[in-house]
Amino acid sequence: MEFGITLKLDMLPDRSVALTKQAEAAGFGYGWVFDSHVLWQEPYPMLTLMANATERMRLGTCVTNPAVRDITVTASTLATLNLISGGRMDLGIGRGDSSRRVLGKRPTTLGDLEEATLKIKALATGVAIQHDDQDVHMPWAVSSAPLPIWLAGYGPKVLTMAGRIADGVILQLADPALIRWFLTFVHEGARQAGRDPSSIRVMAAAPVWVSDDLPAARDKVRWFPALVANHVVDLIARYDQAQLPPELTAYVRGRESYDYQKHAEVGSSNAAFVSDEVVDRFCIVGPVAEQRRRLRELADAGVTQFNIYLMSGDEEQCLEVYGREIVPAFV
Repeated sequence: MEFGITLKLDMLPDRSVALTKQAEAAGFGYGWVFDSHVLWQEPYPMLTLMANATERMRLGTCVTNPAVRDITVTASTLATLNLISGGRMDLGIGRGDSSRRVLGKRPTTLGDLEEATLKIKALATGVAIQHDDQDVHMPWAVSSAPLPIWLAGYGPKVLTMAGRIADGVILQLADPALIRWFLTFVHEGARQAGRDPSSIRVMAAAPVWVSDDLPAARDKVRWFPALVANHVVDLIARYDQAQLPPELTAYVRGRESYDYQKHAEVGSSNAAFVSDEVVDRFCIVGPVAEQRRRLRELADAGVTQFNIYLMSGDEEQCLEVYGREIVPAFV
């Protein structure tokens, strides 16, 4: 299993860079950033700083979307970052949550997501495309620098799409049973496209808190299932609930509203409805031995990268413990 971190860009840039360097030194292979340009800092200048501060770590968005920037801008930015980083960029992309909703807009359609993803990948790797009835080509983009695509989602349709077109899938929770359910659709999409299902990389992304004090640990990460609930509510609106596992949908019944100005905020009132049981399934909390046990369960479920949402406080200590006690046991 590989390891990554995701940063919420609400801290000074120097600290974001320092955390990235610490993560690389601790054995983490991926450095991701949230893309929610109104709530937090713009991700691409930060990725530039992270690229210059690291040597081996792959870097990318977790996740961007097709709508807040023209896709040619996204492709040009990633192609430029591939030149800066020596070909170490990945694209994590989804329909759009906070960066769209904070502006009063809805996520994009799956059709728009698929078209945009394929066009961004093509342009960023030097391939000419048709876009808005125009021939578009960036001849300076390095065709030998790949741009792996990671698609984020929870629903059967987007997960099937990921199996058809993506290099990896982003699953934002740490529940092995749900990850197995998600992967049935990813693998079906791969088979439909004549691809080997085992070639699709699988990321589980979630916050952790290493501590013997479980009540305190849960409160540090309770914001995360509340964030996931936004996507679950969308699923319930689009699917017959009989098609969805109750382990994913039942907990949102107590959700009343969500304030995007408190998105991914520790201690936010957004998370008041989230039970301890859901926290324990969606996040990883507890001492080192429990962290290792949960990670082995995820690996057995098919996870190839565990991505820590490094935004619950005491980030340096988390990286120190993971680098010393946990990462070496898996890589």
